[in-house]
Amino acid sequence: MPNITILDQNTINKIAAGEVVERPASVVKELLENAIDAKATAVTVEIKEGGTTFIRITDNGCGIAREEVPLAFLRHSTSKIKSVEDLFTVSSLGFRGEALASIASVSQVELITKTSIGLTGTRYQIDGGEEKTLEEIGAPEGTTFIARNLFYNTPARKKFLKTPTTEGAHVAELVEKLALSHPEVSIRFIQNNQNKLHTSGNHNLKDIIYTVFGREIASNLLEISAKKPDISIQGYIGKPVIARGNRNYENYFINGRYIKSSVICRAIEEAYKPFMMQHKYPFTMLHFTIEPELLDVNVHPTKMELRFRDGEMVYQMVYQAVAGALAHKELIPEIELEKKKDESHQGLLGRKHEPAPEPFEQRRLMAMQQQAATQQAAAIESARVPTKEYSITPDLTSGFQKRLIPSQPPITQPQTVNEPDELIENWLKPQEQVVAQVQPEEKPKQMDLFDGKLLEPKARSKHNLIGQLFDTYWLVEFNEQLYIIDQHAAHEKVLYEKTMATLKTREYTSQLVNPPIILTLNRNEEVLLKQHLKYFNEMGFEIEPFGGREYAVRGVPANLFSIAKKELLIEMIDGLSEEGSASNPDIIYERVASMSCKAAVKGGNRLSFAEANELIDQLLSLENPYACPHGRPTIISMSKYELEKKFKRIV
Repeated sequence: MPNITILDQNTINKIAAGEVVERPASVVKELLENAIDAKATAVTVEIKEGGTTFIRITDNGCGIAREEVPLAFLRHSTSKIKSVEDLFTVSSLGFRGEALASIASVSQVELITKTSIGLTGTRYQIDGGEEKTLEEIGAPEGTTFIARNLFYNTPARKKFLKTPTTEGAHVAELVEKLALSHPEVSIRFIQNNQNKLHTSGNHNLKDIIYTVFGREIASNLLEISAKKPDISIQGYIGKPVIARGNRNYENYFINGRYIKSSVICRAIEEAYKPFMMQHKYPFTMLHFTIEPELLDVNVHPTKMELRFRDGEMVYQMVYQAVAGALAHKELIPEIELEKKKDESHQGLLGRKHEPAPEPFEQRRLMAMQQQAATQQAAAIESARVPTKEYSITPDLTSGFQKRLIPSQPPITQPQTVNEPDELIENWLKPQEQVVAQVQPEEKPKQMDLFDGKLLEPKARSKHNLIGQLFDTYWLVEFNEQLYIIDQHAAHEKVLYEKTMATLKTREYTSQLVNPPIILTLNRNEEVLLKQHLKYFNEMGFEIEPFGGREYAVRGVPANLFSIAKKELLIEMIDGLSEEGSASNPDIIYERVASMSCKAAVKGGNRLSFAEANELIDQLLSLENPYACPHGRPTIISMSKYELEKKFKRIV
């Protein structure tokens, strides 16, 4: 039997380092959070070879006093908390006191720091947990932390690192998250001597979103704001048009800390559910401010997880805030007949290259240019001829300005003067008008209108119902837009909302089925049916035992009569087992409503104009008519500009 022994301190530090330092990104996270805790307003992060050989974090924070520098590298030494009671009110990003000791035990560390009251700075070197030097040095106020050769003394750990490119990508992602969580701090990221990111620190979150995610994301944001006594939410959420296939764009920060929370994630996705396709996830950038005593952040060494004292309150607030921001927006996607030209391919004046116009269009443009040139020559001539009362002269002291002064007697010798700026602008106006006709302003990718909405009751009389396309799509003209309505998705949405409304108000009727539908269930399905039987009965189902594991369905809700089939009911019961909850009637209602959508009119069925008008009228009464229960759009639009551009009427 092996003997029990106490490990030496060096081994203990290396084992503990595995909880904090998993890869170079972990080192950057801890050091960058320390810089932010030190009240730095500017931080520079520099790495080489993915951070495996070189990491340098420089900040302009408060620095560390000389006598406290060696203490900072001892385990469980921190300036963030003093006692266990402080864990319930901690507001700093770091507090465990393990980061510096863990980093120093698996790398070669150099620290240069200076406080605002110190005359000189301090340089400290520690390799693999062993102190090397402690000396004075000239340095600016703040701290520079350098970590070299990560895991040089633990080769087993080093073998599990990925390629420098992969490790560098993890560091870049982490720096972006921290930059987004603290828009008040200017953060620069340098990778292999190349600038990859630089934020201004101007407190503007939208500027950082544009810098990190680009113009498409930044131009499709909805602002969100909600506040309660102990919790507030500020930030932006994306329109459904910029949904992604994974949750990488779901970002939320609590008291400046980037975290992952199943409660917040579930609330966001439930709020987006009526607006988004299945297996698509939204863009969110939310900042939570929560009283520290309502949180437990001492859950995991990486501090990526936390617990809420009242998770239900947080869930409801997030759900209502996100759903409220999405409500009352006309989120109709606008399609383009051809892709926009790449902005990088621009002409000499910065304008985009366009297809060559048709010959008649060329003649029209030439005629307009000749007219502009004639007007320009006339303007020059009129400017040079003195008038009876006033003339235009240049102001040589402050640039060319239009000055009205009494005219002087005519001068016999010709006088050459430079024309005023305002006059030059007048010459260019005809040409600018031509350019404006040739290059109109780009339309937004997704409509968000507040006036003249398609589905407003007052706009209904202005709809021009053109007809049906492919026996599936209805065409409606309104406000120089062509709207295309998918009759199946629209009818599906109407039936879904109608079914949900009747279930909530308990206003439903039953229809007898003769002969009854016989269901043969396995043990698990039988348990589920018995657990939910009262909810099925309340909704209009009449289900009774038929011997053994067989059950007879003698009545179904009236709106399900045309689709009540054995396979459908089995599918509905199987769907309940996937939800993992046996006591929530809302799950039953959702399933029944989803099944009722199978009764919607299918594509390829020709409808009359009266039926189409009735369908549009029913869409008017819905709060969210823009997506079917499965997230597919019910309506898309095409602008008059796009059509004219396709026919070369606009070039």
